[in-house]
Amino acid sequence: MADLTTPPLLRVVIVDDDPLVRTALTMMLDGAPGLAVVAALADGDELPGAVDRHRVDVVLMDIRMPRVNGILATRRLRARRDPPEVIMLTTFDTDDHVVRALRAGASGFLLKDTPPDRIVDAIRKVAAGEPILSPAVTRRLMERVTTGADAYERARSALASLSPRERDVALAVAQGRTNAEIAASLGMSVATVKAHLTHILTKLDLSNRTQVAMLAHDAGLI
Repeated sequence: MADLTTPPLLRVVIVDDDPLVRTALTMMLDGAPGLAVVAALADGDELPGAVDRHRVDVVLMDIRMPRVNGILATRRLRARRDPPEVIMLTTFDTDDHVVRALRAGASGFLLKDTPPDRIVDAIRKVAAGEPILSPAVTRRLMERVTTGADAYERARSALASLSPRERDVALAVAQGRTNAEIAASLGMSVATVKAHLTHILTKLDLSNRTQVAMLAHDAGLI
């Protein structure tokens, strides 16, 4: 009889053109409880085939690759039905690329020197619907985004389409709060928060919580 207390296995795909990085990540993640690397790929152009062959929960992907970079691969992946979540791998000197990746639909990013236990924790959180955005690094990224008046007006107009309660949830999401934290602060159930978030993503034609945060930033709310 199956142990109902055992969490489901999370299937991970690694995409990085450096074979040493792929090998190190594969060894590390395969040794973590509840995680399994189902494919380790050298370029973003290999990702669609891997997703077709495996049930994938999270993709851990480099940004800079020779044929299809991580940003384009993420955009293509998020256009699919029921796509896996994406965590980008980056360094401090690629801030602009990270912002583009978040707008493409990535659920967050990690620096390549992130400790192994934090990478494992990030994968689990993203699979559970929580974006991985380091407050300090996110603030730095946001400050480097030049939104302009047009982007500001578009963001304001988009958020104006939300109901007052949906707007409250969107702002809380943009502040990095979890569903449980939002539920507690707004006096609603976690199920209601999830329902509001689904409506928000549908109304705004967005893919995930990270894009909600980016929109709120463009509108000057955070």
